[in-house]
Amino acid sequence: MPKYFYVSPFLLCGVILSGCAATQVPLPNLETSSELSLVWADEFEGDRLDRTRWAFDQHRNRAGWYNNERQYYGPDNVRVEDGQLHIDIRQERPSGASDDGGQTYTSARLHTKGLAAWQYGRVEARVKVPCGTGLWPAVWMLPEAGGKWPDGGEIDIMEYVGFQPDTFHATVHTRDYNHAQGTEVGAKIDQPGACDRFHTHRLDWTADAITVSLDDTPYFTYLNDGAGPGSWPFDQPFHLLLNVAVGGDWGGREGIDPEIFPATMSVDYVRIYQ
Repeated sequence: MPKYFYVSPFLLCGVILSGCAATQVPLPNLETSSELSLVWADEFEGDRLDRTRWAFDQHRNRAGWYNNERQYYGPDNVRVEDGQLHIDIRQERPSGASDDGGQTYTSARLHTKGLAAWQYGRVEARVKVPCGTGLWPAVWMLPEAGGKWPDGGEIDIMEYVGFQPDTFHATVHTRDYNHAQGTEVGAKIDQPGACDRFHTHRLDWTADAITVSLDDTPYFTYLNDGAGPGSWPFDQPFHLLLNVAVGGDWGGREGIDPEIFPATMSVDYVRIYQ
């Protein structure tokens, strides 16, 4: 594929790029790192998760998670060791959990909701995703104010599905453009060895555009078309999420390989600049 893609709602093929040719154009000028200030970071030093920065999201464990995912999210699946955050994914029943929903896989979902949120800026996360069919790791953002999905928007900085071992995805969801309607807008980038090593995923977000890069190579830009919140709800604070789902409508499209467990997503750092 080309080095980078431009995608906007103006394209007739305004859906996630799979068999749909995008137009290659110059990307908007982005601020350089020297013009940005670090406003929040976690380098994962020490031997435990910093609970002033991260919370565990377990709110759907008993009812079951969205998209027909099959994991239980719990704090026992998180480690901080050797300067990295590790989310461990196991094939097991949650042990002694009061919110057990009958899941047979465990993982973790961390977020900054209620602790930190940002409107515009740069988000960088250096991540090594786990290999394996059936896994669905992500780095993404949701509106701090909450509300009905997808009206408030969603920014998927990185999604990876194990049955596509050499591909990363970036996507936005809004009221007008979302996967429930089959109108989501996004792009993918091929990266041999995607799950064999660390990669840096970056979001540059302004009032005019959202751009996602892999290892400093931009590959997805979504423009503010000026049509209002139906296509651009991204003028409010968003918080950050890190998680690994198991199975689901997309992640489990080609099943779940029982030989991949246990698996681990490792995060070297998360940094926010404005």
